[in-house]
Amino acid sequence: MKEYRTVTQIAGPLVFVEKTEPVGYSELVNIVTADGTVKRGQVLDTSDEIVVVQVFETTAGIGRDSGIRFTGETIKMPVGRDMLGRILSGGGKPIDGGPEIVPEKRLEITGAAINPYARSSPEDFIQTGISTIDGTNTLVRGQKLPIFSASGLPHNDVALQIARQAKVPGSTEEFAVVFAAMGITREEANYFMADFEKTGALERSVVFLNLADDPAVERTITPRLALTTAEYLAFDLGYHVLVILTDMTNYCEALRQIGAAREEVPGRRGYPGYMYTDLASIYERAGIIKGVKGSVTQIPILTMPGDDITHPIPDLTGYITEGQIVVNRELHRKGIYPPINVLPSLSRLMNLGIGKGHTREDHKKVSDQLYAAYAEGNDLRGLVAIVGKDALSERDRMFLEFADLFEDRFVRQGLYEDRSIEETLDLGWELLATLPEEQLVRIDRELIQKYHPKYRKKAQG
Repeated sequence: MKEYRTVTQIAGPLVFVEKTEPVGYSELVNIVTADGTVKRGQVLDTSDEIVVVQVFETTAGIGRDSGIRFTGETIKMPVGRDMLGRILSGGGKPIDGGPEIVPEKRLEITGAAINPYARSSPEDFIQTGISTIDGTNTLVRGQKLPIFSASGLPHNDVALQIARQAKVPGSTEEFAVVFAAMGITREEANYFMADFEKTGALERSVVFLNLADDPAVERTITPRLALTTAEYLAFDLGYHVLVILTDMTNYCEALRQIGAAREEVPGRRGYPGYMYTDLASIYERAGIIKGVKGSVTQIPILTMPGDDITHPIPDLTGYITEGQIVVNRELHRKGIYPPINVLPSLSRLMNLGIGKGHTREDHKKVSDQLYAAYAEGNDLRGLVAIVGKDALSERDRMFLEFADLFEDRFVRQGLYEDRSIEETLDLGWELLATLPEEQLVRIDRELIQKYHPKYRKKAQG
């Protein structure tokens, strides 16, 4: 293996090397410092004149006299059946005190895009145990459904609750969770590890933890390592895998940092112009392949800078993914957990995974009626602020009270409360029973007579 000592410049995590042999994009590099320390890097850019190497660790100690060796290989993830139950660093190394992973395969982390013709339409309901997701913004196997949050909101708790509780009701197929955290603090990492171990969720999970003080370059490979692991579990071993990626904002900040070091022409708000393509290369690695057992479902979580849903990160994510779950600061201020606002939330594939044979025949109608009644009650809050409650009609007052009841009973639930879809729908009916029957305009008469608490009590009596 040739060694070059032609380093001309070091900028942030980047090392510029001149006069090399032809080098491939994404090729792995070993950098030998003056004291014999070997650091790892990856080719970020290559041309006849210069090669740009991004270093996975700190560039401290690298100088003009450092030796550069191109390995001729790209980054591969060692994967095996015994990965379940393991906690790994953002670079894929075990950090749980256990042994090294004995690989059954070594897979390219860039993955291969699923041919659109080979994709199977998602239609299997995944139960998260959270009513605002299961009841009104249903997650379907093979979907990519992001959670839009903001700093200071409990999105990490929501992520952990989904990781603990997610399942396909009535299915005996094997279910696994791949959890990748990027740019988190040591305190958050300890919290994640303790929760996974305490609740037993670790047994069916693979956890990747990239810390805030880890190099930004490592942050850009963490989601790809996680998704490569998920694809192996899904398409080689037949697992149905839920991938939770938090926080994609930290990932995008790492892209911006590397772009600035490369002196690229910035796009919107300083982020690289290729950020859409880069995010798509991650999000599009979800789905089901016809004739292949297993599936990959994604829940990317991102914090919207300044609570701004039009910021480039949530904006581009919304274009690529199939809906969004919005975590709301106003509900959080009221002390409601999980503070998920169903009004701006949306699951575009919801209708494929609900109804008879999936959840229950009344699911769609109950969801629509709950949404409509809550939206009307929520709008009336603005009117009350102007004209006062006394100026409202009796009907308006009823919907105003419904909005409070919906938040207090349907949205609010315990951190460890795992509601089945039947419990969620029955709770929805209990809330709708507080409204006169003539107001339930979105539900068919036969469904009202079958599921409305008033008629069910009569039938049981």
